[in-house]
Amino acid sequence: MKIAILTTDNRENFREYTKPAPFFGTAPEALLQGFATLPEMEVHVVSCTQEAMASPAKLAGNIWFHSLQVPKIGWMRTAYQGCIRATRRKLRELKPDIVHGQGTERDCALSAIFSGFPNVLTIHGNMRLVAEVNQARPFSYLWLAARLERFTLPRTDGVVCITSYTRDAVKSRARRTWVLPNAVDASFFDVQPVPAPDAPPVILCVGAICQRKNQNAFIRALDPLAAKKKIRLVFLGVASEKDSYNRDFFELLQTRPWCEHAGFVDREKLKSHLREATLLVLPSLEDNCPMVVLEAMAAGVPVLAAKVGGVPDLIEEDVNGIFCNPLDAESMRTGVATLLANPDLRRRLAAEGKRRAQTQFHPTVIARRHEGIYHELMTTPKGTP
Repeated sequence: MKIAILTTDNRENFREYTKPAPFFGTAPEALLQGFATLPEMEVHVVSCTQEAMASPAKLAGNIWFHSLQVPKIGWMRTAYQGCIRATRRKLRELKPDIVHGQGTERDCALSAIFSGFPNVLTIHGNMRLVAEVNQARPFSYLWLAARLERFTLPRTDGVVCITSYTRDAVKSRARRTWVLPNAVDASFFDVQPVPAPDAPPVILCVGAICQRKNQNAFIRALDPLAAKKKIRLVFLGVASEKDSYNRDFFELLQTRPWCEHAGFVDREKLKSHLREATLLVLPSLEDNCPMVVLEAMAAGVPVLAAKVGGVPDLIEEDVNGIFCNPLDAESMRTGVATLLANPDLRRRLAAEGKRRAQTQFHPTVIARRHEGIYHELMTTPKGTP
C-alpha cells in the first residue's frame, strides 16, 4: 500500500529554512513514528515551502520526503493554487493508493481534494468552531480557515475525526467519517515524573495564551488557593502582548509571584516540565483532542481538564483524570485543591492514564487503525456512504 501524507513542514511555518531536516506538528510526527513500524506500508510525505531547502530523501526505512518549492504568489493570496498544482504534479509521479491531507486550515486539505486520487482529511482543529469561540473578524486568519474547512469537507472521500466531538460537527458535511484519536510521541512514555520533594507543587498549563485557552480566568480562580498554600503555576505557550487578552495575562503575572510564563517550548523541554509537574490542567473553553493531555497521560502526570469539546473522549471521570467547569472559578479551584491534597488519587489517575495512553494512543496502534481506514477506502466503491 502506497500512501501520500500531505502536511506542513514547520521549517516553512517558522521560516527556519537552514535547518537540515523537516519537522512537523506533534500529531503528524507521532503518526509517522507509527508508520515507520509498519514495513508493509510505503509512505511519501509531501510538503510545500516558499524557499528551497536541503532535505533528506527518507525519514525512515519506508518513509520518503518530498519538499516542493512554491513561489509566494502560489500561496494564500491565490487560494494556494501554486501548492495545489505542485503537489498534484508530484502525486502523478508517485501514484499513491490514498492521499491523506493533515489539517483543514492550510494548503494540505485543498491539495488533497484536488489531487485526483482517493483522499481523506484529518481535522486537528475544528476551525469553524474555533473561529466562533474567538469571534473571528471577517478576513482574519481564523475566519478564512473556517471557510476553507467548509469548502473542503464535502469534497473529500472521508474525514478522520480525532474525537466524536469533531464527528458531530462535520457529519452533515462529510461523505463518511471515522473516529480515530491522535497518536502520542512514543518518547513521552519514557518520562518519569520526579517532583522535587521540598518544592511547592507545580501546576502545568500548556497552550497558546488566548481567550479560548482561558488562562486568565484560571489564574484568578487560583488566587484564594495561592493565598493559603505555596504553589507554582507554570504556563507554556506562545504569547503576544499585542491583543488585550495577552496584555491582561501579563498584568496578572506581574502581581502574582507564584505564576510564571516560560514561553513556547519544544518537545524535549516539555518533557522536562512534565517530569517536574505535580499535575497538568487544561482550562480551555473549546478543544478537540489536545495533544498535551495525551502527552501528560503517557508521561504519568495526573490531569484536570475542562469538560468541553472532545476532551471527554480522552478522560473518564475519576478513572484517568477529573473534570472541571472552565466557566466556574470554584470548580477549577476545587479540582486543583482536590488533586494537590490527595497524592493517592494522583497516583491512581496517573497510572490508569499511562495504561490507556499505551493501549489507545501509542503510534503503532494509531498507525494500524489508519491502515484499516485506507483499506476500507480502497475496497469500497466510490460514492458509497
